[in-house]
Amino acid sequence: MFKKVLIANRGEIALRIIRACREMGVLTVAVHSTADANSMAVRLADESVCIGPPAARDSYLNIPAILSAAALTGVDAIHPGYGFLSENAQFARMVEEHGFVFIGPTPEHIEMMGDKVTAKKTVMALGLPVVPGSEGGVSDAEEGLKIAEDMGFPIIIKASSGGGGKGMQVVRAAGDFIESFYRARTEAKANFGDDTVYIEKFLSNPRHIEIQVFGDTHGNAVHLGERDCSTQRRHQKLVEEGPSPVLTEALRDKIGSQAAETIRKMGYRGAGTIEFLYENGEFYFMEMNTRIQVEHPVTEMITGIDLIAEQIRVAAGEPLSIQAERMRFRGHAIEIRINAEDPNNFTPSPGKIVQFHAPGGLGVRFDSAIYAGYTIPPYYDSMIGKLIVHGRTRDECIRRLRRAIRETIVAGIKTTLPLHEWILQQPEFISGDYTIHWLEEKLKNRK
Repeated sequence: MFKKVLIANRGEIALRIIRACREMGVLTVAVHSTADANSMAVRLADESVCIGPPAARDSYLNIPAILSAAALTGVDAIHPGYGFLSENAQFARMVEEHGFVFIGPTPEHIEMMGDKVTAKKTVMALGLPVVPGSEGGVSDAEEGLKIAEDMGFPIIIKASSGGGGKGMQVVRAAGDFIESFYRARTEAKANFGDDTVYIEKFLSNPRHIEIQVFGDTHGNAVHLGERDCSTQRRHQKLVEEGPSPVLTEALRDKIGSQAAETIRKMGYRGAGTIEFLYENGEFYFMEMNTRIQVEHPVTEMITGIDLIAEQIRVAAGEPLSIQAERMRFRGHAIEIRINAEDPNNFTPSPGKIVQFHAPGGLGVRFDSAIYAGYTIPPYYDSMIGKLIVHGRTRDECIRRLRRAIRETIVAGIKTTLPLHEWILQQPEFISGDYTIHWLEEKLKNRK
């Protein structure tokens, strides 16, 4: 087992990794920008190193600075968390070239799954169902139009290196295709430095369901059930729950086993999430995230397994402690993402937190690095915390989450807590009858 781990991240995920390491007896090093000098991760880590000014490109994306901090503090391994460099194959490769262990998959698997076209071809060859679409990247607009017409509208144009809803254009008629094609390429180039796009059939009303998978270096692979992430705005997840309200045990076992078998054949190590669109009883592969997810606590709540600790053990060369035949899912869990944003128009709301009180009670978990007196910096993602609740049933879980939201106090800035309270009152959410388009349509008529 490692003696010391550097955490190449910030905020709640850095604190989450510190907690797992401390329980395992592993020392931690927190790297930070000057804007995060007073962060909770810096306060609680065994050591800390400043790696640059506030801008992420000069600090949390500064690979030489992070590797220098690792060498300076004598760590064994580096955990990238999520976001920033977590799915950067070059970073993973450089970590290993400098004699450290990257707590994640191999650089080759990060590259393979990071390119959406390659990922689709790979999993299709391994037996996963995929959305009908172009065989690869499409560089010519007229060629793309022909593919779209043969497939039938509506279609969606996606950035090959994309994520987070960027570089995506839904096209419902042939007359709109050319303009949308160039818009998608321009956005893809601006966001990812790669203007390669591909075309898929647009599913009109699917759910977004993802399967948590884990593999090790001993040939073992398991799935840990699904998370339903269909409550979204502009392709950004706001609420995640598990298990999905619409999956039967048979469907769960079928798609989960397929996902686990896929990563076993790949020889994949560590945590990963295979994301699907689900419509009319059918699953279609969308992408694979080669890292821990923001919503991993949902899985932890219904399985009782510490996924961060499992990542660390697997990276250290140990076999999975999880056995598929012994996997048991208990109850229901829901997570809401709390952002420092105006709940009505979603504009960022950085600033000083003058008062803070975390909710508590049976089945309530609050993952955050904020505290009273802390100033939310304006340089990073607006998520400041995650509220996760567990109940014996979905109904109990919803009622518990409503209660926990009312207990949560974050004064001095605006947050999306009122939005979540409103979502939990909607009949469609209460019944579980919602899709990835539901919330956006609902918000158009929100008073």
